[in-house]
Amino acid sequence: MRWAWVIGDGGNIIDRMNSERDFDDRARSATDRQPDTGVRAEDPPGLDSELLADHLRQELPGGITGELSGRLLTGGRSNLTYEVRDEAGRRWAVRRPPLGHVLPTAHDMAREFRVINALRTTPVPVPEAMLLCRDVSVLGAPFFVMEFVDGHSALDVEGLRELGSRRTGRIGSALVTQLVTLHSVDPEQVGLGDFGRPEGFLARQLRRWRTQLDGSRSRPTDLLDALHTRLGDALPVSPAPTIVHGDYRVDNTIFGDDDRMRAILDWEMATLGDPLADLGMLLVYGRRAPLAGHAPVNAETTPGYPTEDALIEAYATTSGRDVDGLAWYVGFGFFKLAVIMEGIHYRHRLGQTAGVGFGGIGELVEPLARSGHDALRAGLR
Repeated sequence: MRWAWVIGDGGNIIDRMNSERDFDDRARSATDRQPDTGVRAEDPPGLDSELLADHLRQELPGGITGELSGRLLTGGRSNLTYEVRDEAGRRWAVRRPPLGHVLPTAHDMAREFRVINALRTTPVPVPEAMLLCRDVSVLGAPFFVMEFVDGHSALDVEGLRELGSRRTGRIGSALVTQLVTLHSVDPEQVGLGDFGRPEGFLARQLRRWRTQLDGSRSRPTDLLDALHTRLGDALPVSPAPTIVHGDYRVDNTIFGDDDRMRAILDWEMATLGDPLADLGMLLVYGRRAPLAGHAPVNAETTPGYPTEDALIEAYATTSGRDVDGLAWYVGFGFFKLAVIMEGIHYRHRLGQTAGVGFGGIGELVEPLARSGHDALRAGLR
């Protein structure tokens, strides 16, 4: 599959953008990209092309040519991303919060815009933001605009198999290398020193993800509640804080034909905190059960992809960090993912999702919670 978007140039960094909030307020989905079906003749849910065109003519550097058409790229389980195209054939991506039920302080467009802008001055491969709009009269919610570039994006098992085992191995290795690069950035030097509150990070994460669960509760979730209790009874001591992505995985990246990572996407859960949370989530996405028919990317499903042990060892060696106790972070990652799925299930029951594939989401919650218990029981390393 070959489509990609990278955010384009422009705009001043917005200051004082809710810097006290943590990424745990921005619950999102692990499986939100939809098939490339081409630009639709009508507007997809959440995008008014006429109002957007009027706004971009006035505010976007360079403006637009003619009218806009758009299609949904992400399916409404978290922030929505659209491809929009003007009559001159130029393309952008537009990112906005999901429709309907949105938890308080979640899906903060300005926060995501800020971190991407800050990291453009570093070796971390990130897109560039062109335009942030806080005016809810345009699309019904704040949004920001990004520019497309070519590359391999939304990579899954099928896409990686098409690239072959050798290229898949390079991509898997690059995931670890770039994660270490991100965790090496000094937040103060890039203007993100106030981007989060690292002290008490894990306890606050656990508490706020429980709040997310309570805010979307529509049925008993005993196994998930028990996982929350186990995690709270075994909180680890965090290493020195870093910038963390919050949802780091292969399908949140863009790779070029040279297998170099061109961009890390979807920064809505970024904050300052414990770097092992990112590594734990990367392992969770390799361990999870199939979601919406899509197998997890790991060494068994995807020839050439590094084993879990190889990913851990590469991170530990390259970063110099102690990764003992990683099992807790994997268990916590499964807790987060289960809470996210419960929130999607809740929105779907209310008829507030856009796209397809939501009907069985609620059935995934208990298996994910069980996997979290298994990770804590078995341990890692």
